Amino acid sequence: MRPLTEEETKVVFEKLANYIGRNISFLVNNKEDPHVFRLQKDRVYYVSENVAKFAGSVARQNLMSLGTCLGKFTKTGKFRLHITALEYISQYAKYKLWVKPNGEMPFLYGNNVLKAHIGKMSEDIPEHAGLVIYSMADVPLGFGVSARSTTEARNLQPTAIVAYRQGDIGEYLRDEDTLFT
Repeated sequence: MRPLTEEETKVVFEKLANYIGRNISFLVNNKEDPHVFRLQKDRVYYVSENVAKFAGSVARQNLMSLGTCLGKFTKTGKFRLHITALEYISQYAKYKLWVKPNGEMPFLYGNNVLKAHIGKMSEDIPEHAGLVIYSMADVPLGFGVSARSTTEARNLQPTAIVAYRQGDIGEYLRDEDTLFT
């Protein structure tokens, strides 16, 4: 477990900023309960500063996980968010999309969000912006990237894709053997 390098921090913050924008300062500058970003193998963890200090006494090969896994670095150096980061992304999301009950299950099975499944969406969502997908009961279901802007989405056919799925809570079951290893 080690702190992120400057280049790694930049890559992680760029990915987080796509979803939460300037609200990333709430993750970094929490005076009441300071948290830090740590790298263990290729995974980035968001962990309380106190817990990170205690974890320093554990050997690296014996430490499996620490705090909340935000995502992992791919072999090419890109950062990919995991569904375990949904708790923090949904708190500070800039853009939101709510799906109707008939669209929840297709999304949770790993499909993209169609126009027919949208209950409501934030105003002024640009194309290719990160957004959080909620059920109509305000339960965060996952996150994705907008395929169209809000104004374009209003004029689409019901079968057109409005948001590309990046992660959903169904991954806990579909990928349980590889999610935490």
